[in-house]
Amino acid sequence: MRKPTIIRARTLIAALAIGLLALVGCATTPETNTPPSATGQAEATYPITVDNCGTEVTFDEAPDHVVAIKSTSIEMMLALGLQDRVAGVAFPDGPYAQEWAPETEPDVISERVPGQETVLDIEPDLVYAGWESNVTAEGAGERDTLHRLGVNTLVSPAACQEAEYQPNPLTWEDLWDEITLAGDVFDVSTAADSLITDQQQRLDAITSDDRGLSALWYSSGSDTPYVGAGIGNPQLVMDAVGLTNIAGEVPMTWSSLSWEAVVDADPDVIVLVDSDWGSAETKIAQLEGHPATAALPAVQNHRYLIIPFPAGEAGVRSVEAVETIHQQLADLDLLE
Repeated sequence: MRKPTIIRARTLIAALAIGLLALVGCATTPETNTPPSATGQAEATYPITVDNCGTEVTFDEAPDHVVAIKSTSIEMMLALGLQDRVAGVAFPDGPYAQEWAPETEPDVISERVPGQETVLDIEPDLVYAGWESNVTAEGAGERDTLHRLGVNTLVSPAACQEAEYQPNPLTWEDLWDEITLAGDVFDVSTAADSLITDQQQRLDAITSDDRGLSALWYSSGSDTPYVGAGIGNPQLVMDAVGLTNIAGEVPMTWSSLSWEAVVDADPDVIVLVDSDWGSAETKIAQLEGHPATAALPAVQNHRYLIIPFPAGEAGVRSVEAVETIHQQLADLDLLE
């Protein structure tokens, strides 16, 4: 997988610094640290050019009027303390995590992916998208078009779709890199470093279950279930918890899986993704009402592990997903 790259304009600065040192010789001053910016962090060097899912994006300054689409991008900004730079949000997947939920929630400009006209009415300097499909002609606008109109775009790197850029498989380092990228782009690197440290410590505190349990990650669908497969966030989370993914051999982030395959795999537990458009209760009714899955021990014994949709997506709530599933797994009665 090709990592997102950041190219900084340092060459000229380095040359000037060498020249200055030659002039001053051994002279020193008491203060040599870079002065903090208004956010209390070292000032970033712009322009910054980002190779983002195969699209080159240049930031001449930190974005401060942002339309964020999907919870992954919205909550990345909230987790980094950037709520004052959010001009509007779209397609939020559910309630924000309590640890960084703002007192006043950002304005929702659309419950689903907004159209280009709606986005341009906000006059943003950046569209920050959780999915690549958010920045297409059918969505907020094609990236090249938005760039020509003076609006930068940034897609969560974990959501890149082209083989060269898609994480395969997704790793925790990919998520830390994404936080670092956001910190660089928004000039809040200190906050990004602190967030990474906190998440690493929380992840390290989890003891993986050693019982060899298998799991189905049931995201959506009724006639055919749409499940977490082998290279994305569901696999990453289940690996951290100690669960074996019954769809782990499928080389995709998400995939359709027949009910027959689910029955044949006979998972010990079932992860249910809870959302407004596909609640955990609806999924339970589907499992208990289907003649094949109703006979599964996991269904008969209600071995369900429920997580909110935003925590199921790769991002700043992936660690929360591990914690939530780990706690529920510990509370489950696995006796048949």
